[in-house]
Amino acid sequence: TGVKGQLGYDVMIELARRNIQSMGVDIDEMDVTDGASVERVIREAAPDAVIHCAAYTAVDAAEENQALCRRVNAEGPRHIASVCKELDIKMLYVSTDYVFSGEGERPWDEREPQSVYGQTKYEGELAVQELLDKYFIVRIAWVFGINGKNFVKTMLKLAENHDTVRVVNDQFGSPTYTFDLARLLVDMVLTDRYGVYHATNEGICSWYEFACAIFEEAGLPVKVVPVS
Repeated sequence: TGVKGQLGYDVMIELARRNIQSMGVDIDEMDVTDGASVERVIREAAPDAVIHCAAYTAVDAAEENQALCRRVNAEGPRHIASVCKELDIKMLYVSTDYVFSGEGERPWDEREPQSVYGQTKYEGELAVQELLDKYFIVRIAWVFGINGKNFVKTMLKLAENHDTVRVVNDQFGSPTYTFDLARLLVDMVLTDRYGVYHATNEGICSWYEFACAIFEEAGLPVKVVPVS
């Protein structure tokens, strides 16, 4: 699902590269908020596995569009999981680091989402865990790829009209390339090693450091100002 997005797009490329028969859908082919649409498409396709990449990912906009965000991120996975349970299909659900609070300096073990986006993705996790035994929940973070919107593209776009940009320096994460992530997800879904996973590329930086690296790689003389 979500093949027009950056991760779903790369997952389809990876499946094709391995000669794995696959079918990609986005909202036009299968609206995840419509249970009947989900059931019809999955029944017709009769897959061995569903890799569910589609999501409402506009974190700030989610605060204003709570109902839509919940339909996509919580009810959508429930619709898919229900059909997967009925047909005995394994499901891989792509979740997010936003299910955690993000506060403090120590590893987290309790899910404490602080946003509508995080809360709805958490509810999606609960639905999958409640309905299925054959599931992978994969929490990802800071993804960027060739297709779709991401931080790299946003910075490069800003560079077209700005010689200085202000970027936060007090949030840290692991930028993760969707090409690498797609390879992992396909590796994973070919197994029966079910459970909850965290998947990012190695390393850690702030958004400010990430922006500096992007402009350096692109050879752009943009000044980056760190802000809180």
